[in-house]
Amino acid sequence: MHEAPGETGSPAATIDIPQQTRRSRVNLPVFIGSAVIMLIIVIWTMVAPESALDIIGTLSAWTIGNFGWFYVALAAAALVFLIYLALSRYGQIKLGPKYSKPQYSTFAWAAMLFAAGINIDLMFFAVAGPVSQYISPPAAEGGTDAAAREASVWTIFHYGINGWALYALMGLALSYLTYRRNLPLAVRSLLYPIVGKRVKGVVGHSVDIAAILGTIFGVAASLGIGVVQLNFGLQAIFGVPEHIAVQIGLLGFGLLIATISAVSGVDKGIKWLSQLNVVLAALLAVFVLFAGETMYLLNAMVLNIGDYFTSLGSRSTETFAFNPQTEWMGDWTLFFWAWWIAYAAFIGLFLARISRGRTIRQFVGGVLILPFSYIVMWISIYGNAAIGLIRGGNTDFGEIAANFPEQGFYTLLAEYPAFTLVALIATITGVLFFVTTADSGALVMAQLSSHSKDSRDLPRSGLRIFWGVAMALLTAAMMISGGIAVMQSATIIIALPFSFVLIVVMLGLLKSLRREFVTDRGGNPREPRRQGGRARSRRGAGVFPGDESAEDYLDAVAMPAIEELAIELRDRGFEASTQNGHREDAVKTVELTIMASDPQESMLRISLSPRPVAEGVRAAEVLSIYVDGVRQAKVVQDLAYAQLIDYIFDEFVGWSESLGINEEALHTGIAAPEDIGGGYAVDLAAAGEPEPSI
Repeated sequence: MHEAPGETGSPAATIDIPQQTRRSRVNLPVFIGSAVIMLIIVIWTMVAPESALDIIGTLSAWTIGNFGWFYVALAAAALVFLIYLALSRYGQIKLGPKYSKPQYSTFAWAAMLFAAGINIDLMFFAVAGPVSQYISPPAAEGGTDAAAREASVWTIFHYGINGWALYALMGLALSYLTYRRNLPLAVRSLLYPIVGKRVKGVVGHSVDIAAILGTIFGVAASLGIGVVQLNFGLQAIFGVPEHIAVQIGLLGFGLLIATISAVSGVDKGIKWLSQLNVVLAALLAVFVLFAGETMYLLNAMVLNIGDYFTSLGSRSTETFAFNPQTEWMGDWTLFFWAWWIAYAAFIGLFLARISRGRTIRQFVGGVLILPFSYIVMWISIYGNAAIGLIRGGNTDFGEIAANFPEQGFYTLLAEYPAFTLVALIATITGVLFFVTTADSGALVMAQLSSHSKDSRDLPRSGLRIFWGVAMALLTAAMMISGGIAVMQSATIIIALPFSFVLIVVMLGLLKSLRREFVTDRGGNPREPRRQGGRARSRRGAGVFPGDESAEDYLDAVAMPAIEELAIELRDRGFEASTQNGHREDAVKTVELTIMASDPQESMLRISLSPRPVAEGVRAAEVLSIYVDGVRQAKVVQDLAYAQLIDYIFDEFVGWSESLGINEEALHTGIAAPEDIGGGYAVDLAAAGEPEPSI
């Protein structure tokens, strides 16, 4: 529903990145499964549009009737769950190793979250939503003072923190499991805490397919709404006729630009344009604020904010059980909750990409508050300006905006000075949002249908082009068969399978957090903690944890961890080196040696090697850590990748403090290699590759 913008600024490079970034291979079961389902739907809706319209309408009505309550409960539960995590003891846990620092500054991170809050559909519904709620509110009389007070609040609610909680849930779980538990940055990883290694088979494939289908239908709904509105904008400015052929032409234009972005390396330009869009959109809102009735709009905004928060609990659980509003719920609340669910994997991946090093509390607070503050400003200004126009006597505008919602935004702008210039800026803004949505959507679906051997791998350009064409075909098919209404119905249906995944995500995330909290504080979880397993190395593939031997752990987890630390420590002025070999007694050992530049040239040696579990038993099952030759009590295999880094860094800090080394150098945090844990965070510009604009 909202465009996931490109990055603002660039991550500080902490490692040397090879100049050649490889392309990931296609995950054939996921790609074929999702592509076949999507193409069947496209062909069906194009060949038999009336049949498709009837069946989609029937399935949508069935979903609303049987699972409407579930969508409402899920959005409310996600919000409560995230607030609990943020305010509980888990809120202090970092999305990364304990000493990791955020990849982006607070300002840059906030800017990206702001940018994530607006897209072309918000331009559409900021006027159409409040006008519709004013004229035809649920369970109330339209056109009254009470309806005017409620109208913008309903639209703010549909774009509010309940929906952002669904995005934040996905983003938080992906961030935690990737950067803290070192699982691959993939949707299937979300199920690992519950189903274990079965995510590598049919279960994982099914979840990835559901994520792709949700994403493509969610993006198609945004693109469909966008082309209809842009077509009217072009008609208002240049006299371009409103016609399905023109709208399909706009789809083709968006696909062309997205394709050029995919194959020619202009992603950084797309990223810059997405940031420009946010500025232009803000200027449009400021223009309406000061060119119109400024005091009225400011008073209404304050009132809307107060009404929103005082009624949040009741609206979040409103199902109209005693006064059924089935049609209204399907057109508004249930459609929006389904739209958010469909988009959850898309935006969740973006949020995970930019949030390494934040605490859970910071992440939840930032994601729920920052984009929402932009949304409140935008909807309140445009929604109340539209309602004020109707209440001022312009009933024709109200009828147009309610019956032809794609015309509402431009018809409102026509009431203000310099319409042609302002409408042209609005159209440019809409086109750029449209293009960046198509580009980002194609990239995300290509990533979801790929299997990376290395965290820096990017999906193949051909795969990205395929999904761009698929998005255009699906959007065109939905528009031909019934326009915006059929897109809404299809979104309600397609979001249902992935909605159950979100429940598993909540359960799995809570289970992982509880286990970490118990283990890190000296307790024992109820089941053996084997999260160390095969971790992602800097050079190897991200795989899921398993039950490996001590030597496997040394190769897959310990060596990449101490190499990461060595790079960081060298950046801080220490001499640090690593070794991977065997002792004289043929026991495999990995070792980190650190030397300080003090007069005594002090040295710290930390090694990890197996030890016998009992007299006469081969040292192949239990790993211990040795600090300057003294074995520590810690059983290393109980540590996940991030925990091992924390443990070794603690030893380094204690040693450094004993030497009186500058405290600032010790506590600036570990800027772990961005590629460890996920390909989204790598500084692709340094790798000579285009930077994804998701």
